[in-house]
Amino acid sequence: MSEDILSQIDKTVKEHDIVLFMKGTPEFPQCGFSQRVAAILDRMGVTYVAINVLLDPRVRQGIKDYSNWPTIPQLYVGGEFIGGCDIVTEMYESGELETLLSPYRNKDPVTD
Repeated sequence: MSEDILSQIDKTVKEHDIVLFMKGTPEFPQCGFSQRVAAILDRMGVTYVAINVLLDPRVRQGIKDYSNWPTIPQLYVGGEFIGGCDIVTEMYESGELETLLSPYRNKDPVTD
């Protein structure tokens, strides 16, 4: 994998508080797992940067190499890899995600 791509990914992850590497965009997700994580982040009331890995195959493979994680979506908070859809969903359901994201909240979470 190109060091340029890994360096670009590293810079993005470290420059932004919350980054979601996903298939598609939050407004038009291209897979159910990406849609679920974006919806959870929206419910949590945080602003995040979404990177559409479908736009560049180098980024799509690069993020897998960067995290040593084989699937997309991938969530990063405070420069740290959190996990994919299953982990984010479990953290959301247990309340762990609330604790993790509370310093980054910019609006009240959406309640059911």
